[in-house]
Amino acid sequence: QVQLVESGGGSVQAGGSLRLSCAASGYTASYYRMGWFRQPPGKKREGVSCIGSDGSTTYSDSVKGRFTISKDNAKNNLYLQTNSLKPEDTAMYYCAADVTKPTLSGYRDYDLTQYDYWGQGTQVTVSS
Repeated sequence: QVQLVESGGGSVQAGGSLRLSCAASGYTASYYRMGWFRQPPGKKREGVSCIGSDGSTTYSDSVKGRFTISKDNAKNNLYLQTNSLKPEDTAMYYCAADVTKPTLSGYRDYDLTQYDYWGQGTQVTVSS
């Protein structure tokens, strides 16, 4: 059974950093596309960053240059390093796994329906 467990969220001041982690179990995460998504209060869930099995990455315009996605294949973990955090980054952050596609597909990488499994989320709160 596939499980995703996020951790690393918290409350920080603007300009601060957090490293989010996602521990995957029940499948080999390195074989498939994974992503980070977030849902701000009162808004829809949106894509933040995705990574393919080949290590290729993509970022939303709102986080490009500030966030870095990575994975540790040996530990079956996914990470999101968030730097220069802004109040508008406040959201619940979710890890998601696509167990059918290994590589990034372009415009559909941030399509929520493309992902088969989701974690429970970790809260990031950024104060000004």
